[in-house]
Amino acid sequence: MGLSNEALAFVIFSVGMLALMGIGMPMAFALVLTGAGMAWALDFWDTQLLAQNLVAGVDSFPLLAVPFFILAGELMNAGGISRRIITMAQAWVGHIRGGLGFVAIGAAVLMASMSGSALADTAALATILLPMMQRHGYPMHTSAGLIASGGIIAPIIPPSMPFVIYGVTTNTSISALFLSGIVPGLIMGVGLVVAWKLQLRKIDLPQGEPLPMRERLRATVKAFWALLMPLIIIGGMKSGLFTPTEAAVVAAVYALVVAFFVHRELSLAGFHEVLVRAAKTTAVVMFLCAGAQVASYMITLADLPGVLTGWLGALVESPRLLMAVMMIALVVIGTALDLTPTILIFAPVMLPIAVKAGIDPVYFGLMFVLNGAIGLITPPVGTVLNVVAGVGRLSMHQVIKGVNPFLITYVLILTLFTLFPQIVIAPVAWMR
Repeated sequence: MGLSNEALAFVIFSVGMLALMGIGMPMAFALVLTGAGMAWALDFWDTQLLAQNLVAGVDSFPLLAVPFFILAGELMNAGGISRRIITMAQAWVGHIRGGLGFVAIGAAVLMASMSGSALADTAALATILLPMMQRHGYPMHTSAGLIASGGIIAPIIPPSMPFVIYGVTTNTSISALFLSGIVPGLIMGVGLVVAWKLQLRKIDLPQGEPLPMRERLRATVKAFWALLMPLIIIGGMKSGLFTPTEAAVVAAVYALVVAFFVHRELSLAGFHEVLVRAAKTTAVVMFLCAGAQVASYMITLADLPGVLTGWLGALVESPRLLMAVMMIALVVIGTALDLTPTILIFAPVMLPIAVKAGIDPVYFGLMFVLNGAIGLITPPVGTVLNVVAGVGRLSMHQVIKGVNPFLITYVLILTLFTLFPQIVIAPVAWMR
């Protein structure tokens, strides 16, 4: 007895993706080839249809937010905005025992509210703070682990590029997703503070002298334009002045004006380099979105969410148990895939199952992105770990050793949100 077309399509999707990733094929090409294989299995082969889906994958107004948020993040780093935030945080808490760790956490939360890019924020934090921490006798593996852990707050606190991609992929309100990330992002920051305090028990660090209030206020004034940026972005979206996509444009233009005319740290040559870096990153993300649309279209034709719902059976009747099973599955997936491919491949499959079980789609989106963000600091892929290791010239083994205590903290937070979804849902309902 042969397999049905739908079952064969599922085998091609699952086995094909694993095989293509296993031989090292770039994710975008693997998505296109997997989608093409599913089209053949479903007797739906049409090269024109594949081409149309490739174009449709990037022909989206909300996706315009991605290049502009990427550009805003690059401008923040090149134009001195990120550095001023770190300097301000250091002025207020840098003198206390382990103060540079608290500076890293505070700066990570503030920068997350501006760029939405884990890689950009992590690179900025590591470039500035790791040499300082080394000079002051901080253990490098623990410092690197803390900075990596702080960097992944960026996909959670708005504005968040993964939320934009998730919203476009699953047709979920991006504004609601942005609102859902505020409280969890702050809880992640508090969790890191607690974990860092526990780590300080094992580290012998001196306590410095606090800066005079005049110096603290001076550092805060210098960071004024940086602190104004998240207020403009979040306030504008909350008031309905502009959409999330328009907020990305506002963020990029604001960062450009501040870098050129206020801080005056960005030259025309530097601006060219910023544009090149942003364009390269955008091209990678957009090609992923194009390839994912091919696979997503075929997933819909094969009704893979319906097939999986039938397999899960009784789990659909127990939302919390289903959520726990999905989160465990995503933990495993997150160790092998980066955040963007995880969203593009698995969100269209998992969300319909979650909705059928009565799980709020915005809550599920937050949990999905949070789990994927944790995957950024989970070996063997751990993209953020690679960034910190490269900037700090550390071995991957050192960074993994340092990140483990903070990774445990995040898993506990993820478990808390799974058991008590109102922690996420209630603030969103109130802020709406």
